[in-house]
Amino acid sequence: MPWQLSGGMRQRVALLRAVLPDNPVLLLDEPFGALDAITRQQLQRWLLNVLDVSEKAVVLVTHDVEEAILLADRVVVMAPNPGRIVRGIHTGYDNKLADDTFLSSSEFLDLKSTILGSLETEEMVI
Repeated sequence: MPWQLSGGMRQRVALLRAVLPDNPVLLLDEPFGALDAITRQQLQRWLLNVLDVSEKAVVLVTHDVEEAILLADRVVVMAPNPGRIVRGIHTGYDNKLADDTFLSSSEFLDLKSTILGSLETEEMVI
């Protein structure tokens, strides 16, 4: 029964329901935020594999800089009040999750530093 599914299984079902229709654009708002690390990594790999064989465009909203770098071709940094684009950064690297050394690579660390620097230069109002 649906109420007996774990959080990870519920999220898998939600992602499948989002991906299956023949819509050209897929909007994902924090899809992996509530998952444990192992399930998150499995679903990130699954999503990238699905997107490799489809022609869907994806808008992924996340507050996780590392997740943005791993899953996106382009990261858009936004600032609040009023909401606006601060910077767009192309990640320019294919098969990031397939490369076990990517998270420790200088390219990854440079991208992370650039994105975090863009966030820090804005006056963030909380």
